[in-house]
Parts: sequence; C-alpha cells; structure tokens
Amino acid sequence: MLIAGVGGILLLFLGFPLWLVFLAVSVVALFVSPSAISPEMVSSRLFSGLNVNALLAVPGFIFAAEVMTRSGMSKRLVGWVASLVGRVPGGVAVTTIAACEMFGAVSGSSMATVAAIGKALYPGLRQSGYSETFSLGLVTSMGAIALLIPPSITMIVYGAVAHVSVAKLFLGGVVPGIIIGLLVAIYVVGYALRYNVASGNEPLSVTAILKATKEASWTLFAPFIIFGGIYGGFFTPTEASMVLSMYAVVVAILIYKSIDLRGLWEVILEAAFLTGKILIIVAAASALSLVFVLEDIPNHLAEVALSLNIGSQATLLVINVVLLVAGIVVEPIPAMIILVPLFLPIIKAIGVNAIHFGIIVTVNLAIAMFTPPFGLNLFMSASIFNVSVAKVMRGCVPFIAVYLVALMLVTYIPAISLWLPNVWR
Repeated sequence: MLIAGVGGILLLFLGFPLWLVFLAVSVVALFVSPSAISPEMVSSRLFSGLNVNALLAVPGFIFAAEVMTRSGMSKRLVGWVASLVGRVPGGVAVTTIAACEMFGAVSGSSMATVAAIGKALYPGLRQSGYSETFSLGLVTSMGAIALLIPPSITMIVYGAVAHVSVAKLFLGGVVPGIIIGLLVAIYVVGYALRYNVASGNEPLSVTAILKATKEASWTLFAPFIIFGGIYGGFFTPTEASMVLSMYAVVVAILIYKSIDLRGLWEVILEAAFLTGKILIIVAAASALSLVFVLEDIPNHLAEVALSLNIGSQATLLVINVVLLVAGIVVEPIPAMIILVPLFLPIIKAIGVNAIHFGIIVTVNLAIAMFTPPFGLNLFMSASIFNVSVAKVMRGCVPFIAVYLVALMLVTYIPAISLWLPNVWR
C-alpha cells in the first residue's frame, strides 16, 4: 500500500488528473496488497460509489446555479441586499457578504458564487475606496460560504459518504454560515471605519427597498422552494434540486427573458461538464476508499489515535489540520471522500456526532477553497478579475484568520451545528 501511495503522490506532482491518480493507486493496490482485493471489487465500486440517491441532487443544483448566474438573477439579488444594508459603515463590503450568503442559499456552489457576486460587486468595492487586495480577498473568501449555506453540494457528498441525513446537514450548516458572515462583517466594518471608506451615499428609502424587492422577488422565492419543500415534507433534497432547476429555467426564459434557447443549451453543456468532472472524481475516490476499508486502515488509525491518549479536543485539532492541508492540496470533494471514511471510526470513538463532524469537515474545506497555494477560488478570482494569483492570495490572508476563528467555535461548541437539527425533528 505504501508503494501505491508514493506512486500516487508522484503522479499528482506530474500533473495527472486527480481521478486517474485515485484509480491508478487502487489498481496498484490490487497487486501489492496482502489482502484479497479483486479487480471486480474495484470496478464494481466505481459504479456503486455513484449509485447513491443523494448524489442525484448534484447536477440539479449545479444546473440551477448556472441558470441563475447567466440570467442576471444574482444581480437583482445584489440590488435588493444593497437597498437594505448599503448605508451602514462598510456598506458595499457588507452587501457583498450578505449577497454571497443569499446566493449560496440558491446555488450551493462556491466558484459560482465568486463568479456571480464578484462580477456584480467587485467594481463597486473598488469605486467605494477599498483596496484591490481587500476587494479580491473579500469576494474570494465569501464565495466559499456556499459550501456551508444549504443547499451545499459538499454536504450532499458528505451525506452520501457518511450515510447521514442530508436534510439535517443542511440545517446544521445554517448557524455556522451566519456566524462566519457576522465575523467577516465585523472585520470589514472595522476596516471601513479605520480607513474611512465611504458607505452608500443614498439615504435609506422604503420606496427603493420595495422597488428592489419587487425586482428580486422571483430570486428571493428560490430559497423558500428549497427549504419549504424539504422541511415541509413535500420533497427530498434531490427532488428539491430538480424543482429549483425547473423554476430557474421558467423565471429566466419566460419572466426575465434573459436567456434564449441557445443560451439554455450552453448552460446545459456547462452544467453537464461540471457534473461529469465531479462525479468521475467521486467514483474514483470511492474505489480508493474501498481499498482503505479492505486494508482496515480506518480502524488502525482509530486505534492509534486512542492509544496516544491525547484527548478528544486535541484529536479534533489534529483532524482539523489534516482536513485543511488535504483540502488545499486536492479538491475538497475528493479530499472528503478519501478522509471521511478514515476519520469516522475516530470521531465515533471520541463521541463526536456525525452531523457535527460533517459541519467541521465542511468549514475546513471552505477555508481550503481560498487558502494558498492551491485553493480553487484563488484561481477563479485571478481569472475573472485578470490579476495575478499572488495578489489574490495576499488579499485572502486576513479572511483566512477570521474563518479559522469560526472553525474553532464550530469545532468546540457542538451546539452551533446541532441546535437546529435537534430542534427540527
């Protein structure tokens, strides 16, 4: 198994696709492992790893996010948020935070949030007097909030891997997502006051709020479809993704008239490409996780962790470090699929709730999305705003610190993640 692992690391450094690396390690393990791992078991796992109902929600939410981004629904959402909070100190920055939270609640995609909200608000941040690095860091880091605010694609995959309720995971992410937004808001308001950054010039107007609400009403209704449908018992998270997709198409084509049939076809192709990219990694990572299970690696790790006798708090700290580093080096979803089965026996042994652990994992992977040197949001922002990745990295440093504070709160105060799931039974 060590030989296979070293070979996999070498392939990563040589630039091979991640799914191919996972598959290659699985195949090599067939020949070097002392356990009886047959080729049929690996090939079967490639398909069974995708044969999970929860994963059916992934293409639905990806497609809905693409439609909302291209149809201008995100811009209407930004206008509504700005009408409410634009006058507070740091108004445009606070608007960015709230808009990312709201758009994350209808898209579930971190990079889609960076693209949609970044394009709409980055020029306003610069015009308001925020520095280039601050503006880049804010947009890049707040895009990652979509991993926590339901419907989160990352949570859907965790639910499939850990065999826990996706609906409860969605509820568990609400309070941590709000806390992160508040902590970042405190930081940006302090920044605005310190550097005398102007807030919005227009006075608070009920008429302007009502007008913005009317323009964004169809977008604002989307979260009610998701949450009302799921927690009202009308449909499952998977069905919610399909209903949201149809709703987004109807609004974009018939009401806003911002997408024609050609544009819709382009959205379908883009969503299909992103879905295929995610699911092929899920399949290959599932095959690799099978090898780990057959080698009994999760139980060995649990035994080692318990034998160290370092206590549950120190164990959680070590797990946080491993998750954060893994999420930086590889993409969040494959990192989760590989590491969660390894850590589940450990967290069960120390008495950590699986829903709570799912939120811990998600916060770590959200931070990894904009942490140097390989965070995916870093490259997304660099591409969108035509700046160097190094400049985006510099801007993200203070926001990494804010997120790490939130991570410690989520890790060591389980009620933050478990209060809503326990209330809504």
